[in-house]
Amino acid sequence: MKQYIVIGCGRFGASVATTMHLLGHQVMAIDKSEEIIQNIADKVTHAAIVDVTDEQSLRSLGLGNFDVAIVAIGSDIRASIMATLIAKEMGVPHIVCKAKDELQAKVQYKIGADRVVFPERDMGVRVAHNLVSDNILDHIELDPDYSIVEIVTPNSWVGKTLVELNLRAKFEITVLAIKTGKSINVTPAPDEELKAGSILVVIGQNSHISTIASENEEFIRRK
Repeated sequence: MKQYIVIGCGRFGASVATTMHLLGHQVMAIDKSEEIIQNIADKVTHAAIVDVTDEQSLRSLGLGNFDVAIVAIGSDIRASIMATLIAKEMGVPHIVCKAKDELQAKVQYKIGADRVVFPERDMGVRVAHNLVSDNILDHIELDPDYSIVEIVTPNSWVGKTLVELNLRAKFEITVLAIKTGKSINVTPAPDEELKAGSILVVIGQNSHISTIASENEEFIRRK
């Protein structure tokens, strides 16, 4: 079982910490706020009041014993950088950092972060995609150009096979999986016939996914 430490327990950090604990993982949550730690203490494995700008305090926690460190400090860039540096120096195998902008992300990557997330931006993107189309159920941005999207099969595609639709050639998207009811086919065959209500998990360039949305009336949100 992996051990996680969440450094900074504001809204994002607290959500990550409590969710991972609910999923059965060992989670230590730290924050300089006594009130925050009191509120989260019974929702994680361990919780401690720690000033993350205090290098000695962070080192005394034995960061190197954790498998993953989540640096969830967004507003205090100095504290975020300090925590990331110490986690890297102490040998944490995987470091995930929260960032407010691209500049902060670049710095974090350079000093050792394995992954940087933008909670506010990413959630905004997902909400926007869900709002503009009834058929787009979920949206995960892989980078500024590519995304994985869940869509309900458009009526015009029902009864046709993937070969007939030729989505890769027409829209440069690839169907990764098809969900029908409670079953999921992660290796759909070319002759797979699409059914009404099935959910397609596709990957492609954002511009091409937008083209599908604009050219297929089923994708357009009706007011």
